[in-house]
This record gives sequence, C-alpha cells and structure tokens, in this order.
Amino acid sequence: MFSSEEKRLLDSGLFLPNNFGGLPEESSGLDTSKVVVLPIPYDQTVSYRAGTREGPRAIINASAQIELYDQELNSEPYRVGIHTLKELEPDMSGPEGMFKRVYDTVSLFNKKKKLLIMLGGEHSLSVGAVKAFSEEYKDLSVIQIDAHADMRDTYCDTKYNHATVMRRVLDYASTVQVGIRSLSKEEMEFIETRRLSVFFEKDVVKGEGWMEEMISHLSQHVYITLDLDVLNPGIMPSVGTPEPGGLDWHELLNIIRKVAENRDIVGFDVMELCPIPGLIAPDFLAAKLVYKMIGYSLFLNRKD
Repeated sequence: MFSSEEKRLLDSGLFLPNNFGGLPEESSGLDTSKVVVLPIPYDQTVSYRAGTREGPRAIINASAQIELYDQELNSEPYRVGIHTLKELEPDMSGPEGMFKRVYDTVSLFNKKKKLLIMLGGEHSLSVGAVKAFSEEYKDLSVIQIDAHADMRDTYCDTKYNHATVMRRVLDYASTVQVGIRSLSKEEMEFIETRRLSVFFEKDVVKGEGWMEEMISHLSQHVYITLDLDVLNPGIMPSVGTPEPGGLDWHELLNIIRKVAENRDIVGFDVMELCPIPGLIAPDFLAAKLVYKMIGYSLFLNRKD
C-alpha cells in the first residue's frame, strides 16, 4: 500500500487522459496493480530529431487498440493490474535535475513488489531508474538493447545525455549491450579497455548461438533498457536517431524471451519513440512490445 504522501507525490504529474491498455479502474488501481507504468515526456538533450517527448503518450494511446490476450503465453497479462501514473513533469533546470527526479520517483517502488515500466522520452532518463533499482538489488545487471553504444563520457557539455547513458549506468550496475551497430572510436576503445560485454548487431543476426553467452554475463536480477532504434527503420522509423540495419520483431522478442526465461526482470524501459504524424504503425509496435515484455517478465520466470 502507498501512503497518502506517496500518492500525493505520484498524483502531482501532468494530466494524461488515458491509461495503458485503456483499462477500467478494477484493472488499473495503484494499490492493487502489480505493474506500474511511468510515462516521462522529456527530450531536452536530443541531438538530432526532437519529438521523443511525445513518445509516452503515443504508446499509451496506441495501447488501447492492442489485444489483451497473449496467444504465445496463453494468458491475459493485464489481469495482474496495470496502473499508469501521470506523466512525470520534466525538470527544466537541466539533465542532472531530471536524473534526480526520475531517481526519486522510481525509488518509491523499490519495496512495493511491483514491476515498474518507464516510457520515454529520451534515453538519458534510464540512469535515474537504474540507480534506484541498484539500491534494492545489489547484484543488478542492466541489458541495453540499442543501435548505439551510448558510452561517451560527455556529450554536448554534459555527462547526463542520451549519448552517455550507459557510461553513467556503469556507476551502478554491470552491463550487457545487444544489437549495437553504431559507436565512436572513443567508445570502442573504452569497451575494449574495460572488457565490457557487447554483442554487436553483426553477430546477433547470425542466429541464436550467442544467447547462452549473453545470459552467462547477467546476474539474477536484470533491468532492461530498450532503445527502439535497435529495430530496423523499415518497421520502426519513428526514432530520434535511426540507423540502417537493425533487428526485426521476432529477433527482438527472442532476446527478451531468453532473458525472461533465465533471469528475473525487475523493471524495464522502452525509450526514444519519436512519433511521426499520420504514421501509427510504429506507435502500435511500441505499445505491443511493452505488453509483450510485461507478459514475459511476469509469467516466464518471475519470482515473487
């Protein structure tokens, strides 16, 4: 149960007319729901195509159209309850202020035994969430599924940026990177020096033999941070920084399923949807992906 003060803080965000899945109150109450969705409309440090601040609302709007029965799992994941928080109001003082705001909000859920899902918004938001989860799960691993390494130390004169997110995550957890197909020389040298676990796109698309090694690098408690630009732009053009190549729908699901079958997913985020007016298929894909990840996280290997 949440205290009245906690509920007051959570209710202070921006108005959101819909909830994830278009669920009725009996399936979306805060105290009774096992899943909590945190939308964050923030894209202050984007460096190419702005608009990811519109991503959370586009995902939630599209989610009202998805089928709530999951044939693969033979279940209706929404029945565990999915509560959608109000949009977290951006802290315009700068990236460091936003990092703290995300950390403070996510920390409220650390001991509530709820699956927290963050919808972005730009990828820099993930650092605050990871810090909060690392304080509850001392063995936390973070798996980043992304087109970009995001391992720069600074970018655009700040350490808290969409291009530095995984460098900051290393302060709180071990990492595994999957699907990477774009990085700088500086990032490559850092990865090699630190001997970080990276599975580049060129290796991922060859088959599934690499997945056992991926799992071996993950601790029991895993947080997934997923940048939608990991997907092929042919099916996911609505991202801030698209890259040629990329995974298809089933390749992505196979990776997430493998993690869920072997480890405990304690939380995840889906980031960087940058909606294109009149093009709804990518929004629907993102919403469907979130729902699939909820089902995998709760029903494949989750411990209560």
